[in-house]
Amino acid sequence: MSRIDETRPFVPVAIAVMTISDTRTAETDTSGDALAARVIAAGHSLAARTILRDDADLIAAQLRAWIADPAIDVVITSGGTGITGRDVTPEAFSRVLEKEIEGFGELFRMLSYQKIGTSTIQSRAIGGVAGGTYLFALPGSTGAVKDGWDDILVFQLDSRHRPCNLVELMPRLQEHLTA
Repeated sequence: MSRIDETRPFVPVAIAVMTISDTRTAETDTSGDALAARVIAAGHSLAARTILRDDADLIAAQLRAWIADPAIDVVITSGGTGITGRDVTPEAFSRVLEKEIEGFGELFRMLSYQKIGTSTIQSRAIGGVAGGTYLFALPGSTGAVKDGWDDILVFQLDSRHRPCNLVELMPRLQEHLTA
């Protein structure tokens, strides 16, 4: 189970939030608002935030820009992970990922199953690493964003989480480039 070791220091990370939707605006982006609020409440910095339409080229370009930005450690997207023709977030991720974190999508769907049952098969939530930056794609519903953050990411992005966490691996994400 998740455990926070209060004897260890908290290390804040810089997180960029991208909402992917053909219909949401800054005024109606409830899932982006929920995610941004959670990032800040957890003690991290909201490094950037944007809303893009469901277009794999646009999404991949923004991911590449944020991956190249040394001021961004993590990118979390909301939306576009379903199975309709306009849902292209996983395809955009596949263009930029160096390594997939298979367990993220698996765990997300396992936890989601407990809340929405078999409808969870419609989610293609995905996580991975590129250029030393963590990338996570969550479904676009506010509930799914809350579940992904509250049940997985808040712990894995906390340097005090035991037995291990993603933050402590950050210095080693690009060690293959120096070997």
